[in-house]
Amino acid sequence: MPSDGPVAPDESAPLGDASAPAERVVRPRRRGRTTLLIGAAAVLGLVAGACGGVLVQAGREPTKLPPLSQTALARSGGEAPKPLSAGQDRQVRTEGDLRDLLLKKPRGAQEADWLEGSDGWMDLTGYASTFQDLENGFENLLDNEFRRAVVTGWEVDGAYTVEIRLIQYRQEEVLAAALASRGSQYYAGGDGTEDWAIPGTGEGRVFVDEQPVPGLESAPFPYQAEAHASRGDIAMEIWMGGAKRVDKKTIIDLAERQMERL
Repeated sequence: MPSDGPVAPDESAPLGDASAPAERVVRPRRRGRTTLLIGAAAVLGLVAGACGGVLVQAGREPTKLPPLSQTALARSGGEAPKPLSAGQDRQVRTEGDLRDLLLKKPRGAQEADWLEGSDGWMDLTGYASTFQDLENGFENLLDNEFRRAVVTGWEVDGAYTVEIRLIQYRQEEVLAAALASRGSQYYAGGDGTEDWAIPGTGEGRVFVDEQPVPGLESAPFPYQAEAHASRGDIAMEIWMGGAKRVDKKTIIDLAERQMERL
């Protein structure tokens, strides 16, 4: 039977004998079933160890986790600050009935005809209808997270009319009130229009037309003036029509008093 290992040289053969082989062939050992059995045993050992560990862990009592709360902090001395009153907390005012923030009709003034039967609220469609392009205005208000709007207005002795709107935005993604105010100011400016800042409002401005609105020369109030400002999530608009050029002081005073209520 042939050997699996290397074969030692035959010492009985004399050196230089031509009949002796010059070199013995060394054959490598073939892999048999022993190697496969050892590998399978190793895998079974790992599986058995893992299963045993799971069974041991399952039989143990659960370990209690440390508490999540931190050690109680000592309170500093002195009294806690008092909560802001409704007059100081702006959010308390703006979350209530928005109509309460509108300026009241002056004594002696007449309520505007177009307000008859109105409760002061403007829904999305109603406010969008004040834009020259209704469809575009509707889409812009949706994009800017329109929330609600209110309106009031009056007429003073046939001299001028006033319309005030407060528009509130949700402002979850953009500061829409400030953007709306700046956009209105952009379209308000133009040739034949003077403008001034509204004191105490940051970027608020009023605009007064020097000449009658084209096409309205024969109307009762052909001159126009407007004011735009914002505070927090509310944009303010004031629109005035005058029998003659609207006085700068009149509209600035209205805008200041309205913004103070916000």
